[in-house]
Amino acid sequence: MAQGKMSKIQIISTSTIQVPSHTKSTSPINLTPWDLELLFLEYSQKGLLFLKPNPPQEHTILTLIRHLKTTLQRTLHFFPPLAGSLSTTRSDDGAATCFFIDCNNNNNNGGGAFFIHAYANLTVADILNPSTYVHEIVPSFFPLTEVRNSDGISQPMLAVQVTELADGLFTGCSINHLLVDGTSFWHFFNSWAEISRGKIPISHQISSLPFLNRDQITLDLIGSGNITIRDEHLILDKIKPIPQSSQPEMALESKGTISSLQAVIAHIWRSIIRCRFAMNPNIQETTFEIPMGARQRLNPPLPQEYFGNAVFPGIVTLEARKMHEKGQGWTAWQINRMVDSCKGPEKVKEFYVNWIKNPKFLQFDGLPGNHFILINSPRFHVYGNDFGWVKPVGVRSGRANSFDGRIVISEGLEEGSMEVEGCLFPETLSALMEDAEFMLKH
Repeated sequence: MAQGKMSKIQIISTSTIQVPSHTKSTSPINLTPWDLELLFLEYSQKGLLFLKPNPPQEHTILTLIRHLKTTLQRTLHFFPPLAGSLSTTRSDDGAATCFFIDCNNNNNNGGGAFFIHAYANLTVADILNPSTYVHEIVPSFFPLTEVRNSDGISQPMLAVQVTELADGLFTGCSINHLLVDGTSFWHFFNSWAEISRGKIPISHQISSLPFLNRDQITLDLIGSGNITIRDEHLILDKIKPIPQSSQPEMALESKGTISSLQAVIAHIWRSIIRCRFAMNPNIQETTFEIPMGARQRLNPPLPQEYFGNAVFPGIVTLEARKMHEKGQGWTAWQINRMVDSCKGPEKVKEFYVNWIKNPKFLQFDGLPGNHFILINSPRFHVYGNDFGWVKPVGVRSGRANSFDGRIVISEGLEEGSMEVEGCLFPETLSALMEDAEFMLKH
């Protein structure tokens, strides 16, 4: 399985980026159950691949690095929690530890965001091709790998690594997951790109300010066996939306509209189970967990710009044999029914009231077999992140939080398409590559 020539990462420089001195003090960010359940997961890692500016004489790499560091600092002015640190206090009786984000200690030890300039003797084509597997060097494009969110007490909340390639750049961001869900992660990334390409004069605001003041939010729900994963991630790009009219069983089952995302999830999930069922017909059940956005499901709704985690799990569990025997539309319809059942605020409140009564922290290394979790969303603005010279040509995830069953779906490079990155056992990947039904539908 050739993945191209291997190259080691050479670290050229490291620095700490503080928020600008004129940034106003920000109140501590009190963590909610949405945040705290992620305490022992690893940092969230996403990155974009760019071609170098042309002509390069006008944009030397050192000039670009200085520009990215300067614009990152300006971006932190609007996102000061990313330059803060995780802090704790003890309750009055000493029986409990309370976690919060201190946004105003960025000049102290552990404060500020890390910025790393690195080099790898590879080309953009090396990273993009072959398209089946992620190049083995990609995890090295991200800092703070294997660092857990609880380590934010001593580690930065944000670390950026810009890796120079022979003809391109890879910008990898690792952000403490206590601070961001997918919406907030890409809000920050989009804002940095907006500032970098010069659309925001230094005295002006960004087009979408993050909502940081949690004191203004009234939420009655908040109130007072190990898996060894090889570094192989399946990449399926340019997945076109599957028209409902092309799925007869879908049209018969559904009384509503099955989205393209639901159809794609159903196709991937059913294909994986079909391959595994052929190898092991004793599989009983399989589960797909889809994070549901809570911002607009609350009453009153949270601002879309709310900076933090605001998701709850939407879970579909099906009999493997029944899923294997029925068509893709049936599986898509089960997903559709689950999503439809989560429209109101009741499910959000129910989940987190129960969490407060019996806190459980997510642990991906303890998931049962055939349990899949969706990461990211094609609704996030990925390929529009123009930093001032060219739009990205690829998106990749880091190794953090990898487990057998991690399915990452992003906006595709072509309009209307999606990109899928799956972390699966090698035997499953091999079976998928030989599965005619799976390969013909993307």
